[in-house]
Amino acid sequence: MSICFRSLNYLPSSVNSCLSQSKGKKNHALGKLAASITPPQIEALVTLSENNKIPFPNSPSTNRNFIGPLSDSSIGIIGGLFSDSSLNFSKKLDSNSPFVVCKDPPLRNDELSSFAFPSGKTGPAHNGHQSSIVENLRRKRVFLEKSGVCCIAMPCHVSHLWHDEIKEGCSVPFLHMGECVAKELKEAKLKPIEAGSPLRIGVLAINPTLVAKVYQEKLEQEGFEVIMPDKATVAHIVIPAIEAISRKDFEGARNLFRIALQVLLVKAVNKIVVASDEFRGLLPPDDPLWRRCVDPVDSLARSAVEYARGK
Repeated sequence: MSICFRSLNYLPSSVNSCLSQSKGKKNHALGKLAASITPPQIEALVTLSENNKIPFPNSPSTNRNFIGPLSDSSIGIIGGLFSDSSLNFSKKLDSNSPFVVCKDPPLRNDELSSFAFPSGKTGPAHNGHQSSIVENLRRKRVFLEKSGVCCIAMPCHVSHLWHDEIKEGCSVPFLHMGECVAKELKEAKLKPIEAGSPLRIGVLAINPTLVAKVYQEKLEQEGFEVIMPDKATVAHIVIPAIEAISRKDFEGARNLFRIALQVLLVKAVNKIVVASDEFRGLLPPDDPLWRRCVDPVDSLARSAVEYARGK
């Protein structure tokens, strides 16, 4: 079921009445999102259209179950492919920043594995399932765009593999996490760790051949040298860390994560872009190693709030 959170001046009970329509484990994260937000940010959960699906461009406007216009400073959010990405992103927004979230239930592991290679990248052809995912994300973008939001954010590393395809034809700013990260690092006026060497930024991702390149391109455009873990580090440290998380062995995952960060730091990188939701929260915010890291979702949230305030 596709749903939309919307920032309106309704009573909090509206959230409870709408949440009662959502059943099953698939909607657990959506319930967590509604429960975690307090007025005036978001106070209603609207189920869209009689078929419980987001009204796409060809759908009659009468199917759009809206009551009143959105604020022209509302931030549109395309929910990520993983269950907690929207929740994490919404918590990072300013408490006075209204927003709308379009979110589907999270994909299963077998569904996620079916689109290892997006179109335009090296790998198998763009299959039907991948096309349906991209089209679904594009329709969410159009829905948010026509809802009157001032900008659109997509807090999902995997979805950014198709950012250009989803963005095509968009009439409002469609923020890119890689661009937001590169912009902030450029403005930070960093100095090389080693005299005479270029500014180096590390990128840590589960799949460096795909997801990490989303950030590599944008960082290199700003003049940074991008350093990524080698295949041995990915195979023997990064992937085992993810496997440890899946087993709920957080201590083991934390130790492996620290090693992966150290491998990049010895290569004289200034900062490390952690392009993986799985590593979120493994280290405390005041940990010296985490202070050397950049969370792209943080950068995306700051950019979205800045743009909304500029309206």
